[in-house]
Amino acid sequence: MLVVIAYDVNTEDSAGQKRLRQVAKQCINYGQRVQNSVFECLVDAAQCRMLQSKLLGIIDDNKDSLRFYYLGNNYSNRIEQFGKKKSYEPEGLLIA
Repeated sequence: MLVVIAYDVNTEDSAGQKRLRQVAKQCINYGQRVQNSVFECLVDAAQCRMLQSKLLGIIDDNKDSLRFYYLGNNYSNRIEQFGKKKSYEPEGLLIA
């Protein structure tokens, strides 16, 4: 299933900057960055729960926010891309 993860980490202090790097690093392990703080992750249910657990262990509930959008397996007709950044095919080849 395709899951879109968006986050906003408060970086006013060094601890927040560290959390931001940790969140991004975990998301990179599971998906593709499509905006600065937005990732598209093609995962199964177990991987999604594992990633969610890892991210919830990193963020500060009082300062940061984390959103998961579950697009499911039939996601291709639910995504439209406009503007400068080229889209990618999550199930396609990553290396050309």
